Amino acid sequence: MPKIKKILIANRGEIAVRIIRACRDIGIISVAVYSDTDASAYHVRMADEAYHIGASPSSESYLVHDNILKAAKQSGADAIHPGYGFLAENATFAQRCIDENIIFIGPKPETISLLGDKLQARQAAIKANLPLVPGCEFDNENMTDALKKAGEIGYPILIKAAAGGGGKGMRVVEKPEDFEESLKRASSEAVSAFGDGRVYIEKYLLRPRHIEIQILTDQHGNGIHLNERECSIQRRHQKLIEESPSPVMTGSLRKGMGDAALSIAKQTDYVGAGTVEFMVDEDMSFYFLEVNTRLQVEHPVTELVTGVDLVKEQIAVAEGAKLRITQDDIAINGHAIECRICAEDPQQNFMPCTGTLKNYRLPAGPGVRVDSGVVIYSEVPIYYDPMIAKMIVWGKDRSEAIERCKRDLEEYRVSGLKTTIGFCRVVMDNKKFISGDISTAFIKEEYPENNFVLLSDELKEQAALAVAVDTFINERKIRLDEEQKHTKESGWKNYHRKQSVTRLGGES
Repeated sequence: MPKIKKILIANRGEIAVRIIRACRDIGIISVAVYSDTDASAYHVRMADEAYHIGASPSSESYLVHDNILKAAKQSGADAIHPGYGFLAENATFAQRCIDENIIFIGPKPETISLLGDKLQARQAAIKANLPLVPGCEFDNENMTDALKKAGEIGYPILIKAAAGGGGKGMRVVEKPEDFEESLKRASSEAVSAFGDGRVYIEKYLLRPRHIEIQILTDQHGNGIHLNERECSIQRRHQKLIEESPSPVMTGSLRKGMGDAALSIAKQTDYVGAGTVEFMVDEDMSFYFLEVNTRLQVEHPVTELVTGVDLVKEQIAVAEGAKLRITQDDIAINGHAIECRICAEDPQQNFMPCTGTLKNYRLPAGPGVRVDSGVVIYSEVPIYYDPMIAKMIVWGKDRSEAIERCKRDLEEYRVSGLKTTIGFCRVVMDNKKFISGDISTAFIKEEYPENNFVLLSDELKEQAALAVAVDTFINERKIRLDEEQKHTKESGWKNYHRKQSVTRLGGES
């Protein structure tokens, strides 16, 4: 298979920027796509080329197969990287890429289809001898049968969308009288999110950990795992803070989960980067949850502790190369923590926010990496996921990583809308989090009313002062610009100013 020369990134925001940087590192031309709202977005400015693909709603742009493929043909791209979300786990789109002689950087369409259906994935897990949480499928129309099966499993139960992911189409049911209404809501949400109303039920574990295993396989039957990520800090079944390694992991548990992940990968003929997700109960027994057939949002924590660039490895696998690393090459160096910086108001049940970033300053210093999809004055629109960036820190151990996380969250400056920065800072001080005593019920148990203790008064004053200073500087610059319009100067001075502005402005 020939080397890839040009990649179209069928995505936006921070993941598009992340992939563009990987392309630049290895000399591949990057192609961005954008909707009306994203015409001046950061990923568009970062890419070598950019193509308009439709109106602002994702249903009219980033989810339209024809528009993406048209842009790929116009640009001459020989591969498409879907990132995550949008079309990343769409088997039909993956097949269309292949039909158009465009390399799809991801698993085979049939693998995506099989593992994207949670019922089929459970059957594959059974064949691969993976442990499963007790559960079953049923006919959505036969309520008597559904209630009977739920009773046999035992409450509380979890209703889950068969074609779902990302927490959509999920409902926890505590008692039988709530079952019918929860089933209808879960099914309706599944139809809206995935176009498929099928759901199934399984036993709801009360205080489980959500731990996942990163896998990487090639087209020649080779496969490795890159250890685990702890993803238990969640809201509405969606992750907010992730870390690697897990604070409760043991050598034997890691081996068991790693072997299980590779077993289902082999069973489903998996190719590329993927994640096998598990629930781990309080007695450290683990159960198969699902397989995400794509790059994960939280992949940077694995990269920081293993030294493996997962995007570059995805591209190499797509080119037909054998894995360049073996299981023996994978070691854990230090500890990494990722905080998702979302445009949400934690005090209002993490309600999404929109607006303009009037101030945006990233943290810096030893051990910090920020994958951001925005810059100052970027617009955060209503149409897409509210995550605007990810802050990832590395430390020689978990304690140092937590302390660095505190420092960098305090340095992070955002104004113009609410974000989860303050929430993440609060978690870093939480005694249970520090001790590693966490579960998917962490937020519900520790902050039942969303009454998060905000940053100290001193820190809030510092943040307010920083915003005031930046506002003063910007307003003063505007006044000076207005004055200069009315000042006659020599051609040399005008030329000199133009060159200075060009250098200071950076990318256009």
